[in-house]
Amino acid sequence: MTILVAVDLSDVTRKMLAFVRGIAREAAHKVFIVHVAEPEPEFVGWEAGPGVVRDQVAKEFQREHAEVESMAVELRAEGVDATGLLVQGPTIATILDEVERRGADLLVVGSHGHGAAYDLAIGSISAGLIRKASLPVLVVPDR
Repeated sequence: MTILVAVDLSDVTRKMLAFVRGIAREAAHKVFIVHVAEPEPEFVGWEAGPGVVRDQVAKEFQREHAEVESMAVELRAEGVDATGLLVQGPTIATILDEVERRGADLLVVGSHGHGAAYDLAIGSISAGLIRKASLPVLVVPDR
């Protein structure tokens, strides 16, 4: 079984990994830990500074990739076949692309439990994935 864990590097991420660790140790599973970085913004009208902004964005991507890779290293130290990935694009579409690319059998996501008003105004990645995914989605709550 291949498990894709979509992480946002928030507090719920550790809870998700603890759950996946338990599943993956029970049987031989391949785990992909995926963090989606937002697409690069377009700097229309900025005469000065895009180079500085690109440098800041690159440093943030490096930090995020190192964090995702450290999660994979922790799982590998426990005997789990894990790979950390940082990909860039629109969150829901990119996660679903990775599900297909990696041949995932299970998608694990976290839920922050903001509530219906927040989800209506801002949106919920977990809810969007549940609606659009063609595989089982396991939602790990933050609380």
